[in-house]
Amino acid sequence: MTAQHTMIPAHLQGDFPTRGNAFSRWIGRVGLRVLGGWRIEGELPRTRQAIIPVAPHTSNWDFFIGVFVMLALGLKLSYLGKHTIFRFPVNGLLRWLGGIPVDRRSAQGVVGEMVEQFKLRSELVLALSPEGTRKKVTEWKKGFLHIAKTTGVPVIPIALDFSRKVLEITPALLITGDIDTELERVKAAVAHAQGKNPQHA
Repeated sequence: MTAQHTMIPAHLQGDFPTRGNAFSRWIGRVGLRVLGGWRIEGELPRTRQAIIPVAPHTSNWDFFIGVFVMLALGLKLSYLGKHTIFRFPVNGLLRWLGGIPVDRRSAQGVVGEMVEQFKLRSELVLALSPEGTRKKVTEWKKGFLHIAKTTGVPVIPIALDFSRKVLEITPALLITGDIDTELERVKAAVAHAQGKNPQHA
């Protein structure tokens, strides 16, 4: 892998965004043990902004594993949600949990909205499921790659492997080329992982 695909841009280098305390990290570790003794492999790069695609996504259990990993590592992550759900009385809670409301009817679209968010925020790590559903899909959504290419933020693929009970943090990628080609690089990084329901992968 070439250096340009692994080097974090100088203006993004810095401590990975964190939150929580010793108690919340303990809760995360306990949760991972309760769910079957999940382990975390790999290290996050020193970057203040990133996009984290997590795959394969085949079960509702994926969400809970992700939450406990986030707590165990003390990560400050964000996710996208329809703007219509960010209303009283849950608006404050959703935003505290990292929710970013997006309006798919917006003229600039979700990609445009997120490009603006990365420009406005000095720290922003967006976690998402590129498959978009727990069901079997023939193609992944590519919006996250367009965001990464436009903003220059690294993509850090994470493999959720139920066969080994491992959440693997793979090396960061810089998205600079053809989107379809870059999508294959991201897929290759997590291709070895087996979802809870592999027939949906």
